[in-house]
Amino acid sequence: MKKKQYNVAVVGATGVVGQAMLETLESRSFPVGELRPLASERSLGKSIPFQRKECPVAILDEKSFAGIDIALFSAAGTISERFVPIAAQAGAVVIDNTSAFRMNPEVPLVVPEVNGEEIAHYTQRGIIANPNCSTIQMVMVLKPLHEAATLKRVVVATYQSTSGAGQRAIQELADQVQALFSQQKMVKEKFPHQIAFNCLPHIDVFLDNGYTKEEMKMILEARRILGLPDLAITATCVRVPVFHCHSEAVNVELEKPLSVPQAREVLAKMPGVIVEDNTEKNEYPLGVEVAGKDEVYVGRIRADESVSHGLDLWVVADNLRKGAALNAVQIAEILIEKYI
Repeated sequence: MKKKQYNVAVVGATGVVGQAMLETLESRSFPVGELRPLASERSLGKSIPFQRKECPVAILDEKSFAGIDIALFSAAGTISERFVPIAAQAGAVVIDNTSAFRMNPEVPLVVPEVNGEEIAHYTQRGIIANPNCSTIQMVMVLKPLHEAATLKRVVVATYQSTSGAGQRAIQELADQVQALFSQQKMVKEKFPHQIAFNCLPHIDVFLDNGYTKEEMKMILEARRILGLPDLAITATCVRVPVFHCHSEAVNVELEKPLSVPQAREVLAKMPGVIVEDNTEKNEYPLGVEVAGKDEVYVGRIRADESVSHGLDLWVVADNLRKGAALNAVQIAEILIEKYI
């Protein structure tokens, strides 16, 4: 018999993504029975407001998942590597927001609107991976374009907000701006260089091939989610001095012709995508307007005149919502609807 309520654990509950997960669970009326917020010892004594109650934060340990049906992980990758298998062994289905299991062939990597059917394979390990935030919003627009005209090559440059690096990164941007205007000493801890009024072409660590780990995440995850292992795709990821929302300049080369009006039409039909594209009225997606919204917004849709069948797009999404919390909760919703 199908359950009416599910016991849910949120690992990293006091972080920016964990808080967004809790807000999303509540706003979408997910049928939570017991909520178990979990965090490190630094959060000892804290509580989390949820459904008009205060839920005390528990310290994450090996016994944290007894009786849990679904565990949402939003802590560091090292935490997931250690505790995700423990949670799965205890009987929880884990939805992990880190990169720890994304490329594991036994773990489905899912954006529900793009490859939601992969959720069925959770049974192999009891784990489902939530993709990288910048990957999610990109594949949401690549999927309908591929179905309409077949992707040949993708080039993406990202403009990623500080919230993608956590609460400390948000605070560092705010502190640096204040320090600059008050002529005080600027502190650089989270980022290797000043982030205030600056752009850093450096997200995560550099790899031997010259790419950063973030850039390779986008490349490898997009190929896997789209089911296109040989897709020609390259990325440059840049951290920019904004608090919320990632923006992306996406260039696609297609195998078949697709006019701008046709592209607008197929994108507008994609669930979870909103086309905002009227340059005559200066209407195009802006992070300050998309912040707090669930959808992926796309605009500046135009023909790439340097190739036979190419398009340029501007894609914006709230990285804490569709880029993280919402995608995870959508996976959980499908789990309880179809599988558990």
